Amino acid sequence: MIAIIDYNAGNVRSLQFALERLGVNSVLTNDPLIIESSEKVIFPGQGEAKSAMQKLKLTGLDQLIPQLKQPVLGICLGMQLLCEATEEGAVKGLGVIPGRVIRFSNKVKVPQVGWNNISKLQTPLFQYVKEDDFMYLVHSYYVPLIPETIAQSYYDGPYTVALRKDNFYGVQFHPEKSSSAGSQILKNFFAL
Repeated sequence: MIAIIDYNAGNVRSLQFALERLGVNSVLTNDPLIIESSEKVIFPGQGEAKSAMQKLKLTGLDQLIPQLKQPVLGICLGMQLLCEATEEGAVKGLGVIPGRVIRFSNKVKVPQVGWNNISKLQTPLFQYVKEDDFMYLVHSYYVPLIPETIAQSYYDGPYTVALRKDNFYGVQFHPEKSSSAGSQILKNFFAL
């Protein structure tokens, strides 16, 4: 069973539909016992970092998530919240990834919305995904390139579009909205 962490941070229906299409059983939950006992965990998120962190703290999920031992996939805001801190609302994150989330400059249109290619793909998460495949993104903040970067993209300069530390993976893009390449990434995550 795959647990999708429920903390009221965005619409997760498209993610649930994507998992159903792949034949993967999932449960949307904020129950620590279900999350801890799940084979894998997806930590999604859309919206604003400060209110999302407040919701995690209300349920104690801010303490639980960093202690998970199974593979965890943070998506979009979920990936950003795995980091130490974010400029969005000057918020302290979960501290799993030693990195800081910063805002794109005013030189580019913010948020970045739409399709962008990903490159320098590393780890089994990107098996069968082609270099420079396109993924769907919606974000105003990003993680700079850090040692944990396992894929990058370019918008206002190169930035981290996927990262990994131990059992924690994060993708800035929405694999559930990224066609066959995004589906492949989800399949790869389930195969870890």
